[in-house]
Amino acid sequence: MAIFALGINHKTAPVALREQVAFAPEQVSQALRELTTLTSITDAVILSTCNRTELYFNGSQSQAEQVIGWLAQFHALNSTDLQPHLYLHQDSAAAEHLMQVASGLDSLVLGEPQILGQVKQAYNQARNAGTINPQFERLFQKTFAVAKQVRTDTDIGANAVSVAFAAVSLAKQIFGNLAKVRVLLIGAGETIELVARHLQEQGAGQLSVANRTYERAVLLAEQFAASAITLSQVPQQLAEADIVISSTASTLPIVGKGMVEQALKQRKHKPMFLVDLAVPRDIEQQVADLEDAYLYTVDDLQSIVAQNLTNRQQAAEQAKQMIAVGVAEFAQWQTLQGNADWVRDYRQRCDAVRNELLAKAVNQLSAGQDAEKVLAEFSVKLTNRLMHSPTKAIRQLVQDDELNKQNMINTLLDL
Repeated sequence: MAIFALGINHKTAPVALREQVAFAPEQVSQALRELTTLTSITDAVILSTCNRTELYFNGSQSQAEQVIGWLAQFHALNSTDLQPHLYLHQDSAAAEHLMQVASGLDSLVLGEPQILGQVKQAYNQARNAGTINPQFERLFQKTFAVAKQVRTDTDIGANAVSVAFAAVSLAKQIFGNLAKVRVLLIGAGETIELVARHLQEQGAGQLSVANRTYERAVLLAEQFAASAITLSQVPQQLAEADIVISSTASTLPIVGKGMVEQALKQRKHKPMFLVDLAVPRDIEQQVADLEDAYLYTVDDLQSIVAQNLTNRQQAAEQAKQMIAVGVAEFAQWQTLQGNADWVRDYRQRCDAVRNELLAKAVNQLSAGQDAEKVLAEFSVKLTNRLMHSPTKAIRQLVQDDELNKQNMINTLLDL
């Protein structure tokens, strides 16, 4: 049985198609049971995130084709439309892919940490569904160990590689503990939502959200226990803000130099950190001329992100070496398991021969036959039966007259 990794991700398909093959969390257990029942595979894990849907399973090539058909059928899709966007990795390539995914090397944002938790969740769901057996138990435990090593021993996740994260990282460097820092977020789109999430993760607890549409500000504020205001209230709120981060679609600046100057006077020139993530700009460039205002634009952050991305790519090369070792160790374990099965089967066959001949000898003794003759016959037949297949194979091997094969025979037979 081979190990397969079948999937579709942000590299192979647009979001419109990825949405159609995604599994909701409440679907996974039933899907695993259905998959294993219909295809007769025993090990199966479903990993479904916003950027990928992947199925890890063991089986034959024909079963892999069945899994593709099942995936399309489960989501009511035409398999011919789905097939061009799928990738299928086998054995060591499948193990390598899983370890790269768990380590963040295959993510949209290189090194992002959330994926490891998502892989662990997928593994736990499969365990609860009864579709994790010894081979996959070993594979996923090895994967978790490698991913942990990558996180611990490289800088794969140490540097910000998005402008939103870079903005929050800068704020963290300047203020240290963000728990008592007051933050004003201007805008309510995806970028500001991401900034708010990073701020929350870093311990910020005093957030305000300003937006042209008040209802949209309220919706975003509710997610992060923040307060909501309108854009017209920004001048009054500005004096209370230690950090201002803005990202709107406005064509004209929202925060002007005079507005910030007035706020700084009210703050008695307590420093203010401002980040403008908008294009066109939300904050007038002249704000940077004010003595107690520290303004960063999206271009400033992009240079930080570019350098950090280079650092992460260097860390990714280190991570790939660790993954290669992990894949080799798992392959070695598989080989040992295969050898253990071979030894077990051989012993069982020898035991069956012995039991057969021993039962015959016991019957002969019970019938009153001479014990010495019975034992002699038993020993000769046992020796002949056990030696027949090995000696036949040895004759075929030595015909090739290869030294390495003769050495192997000598080793096996202890000659």
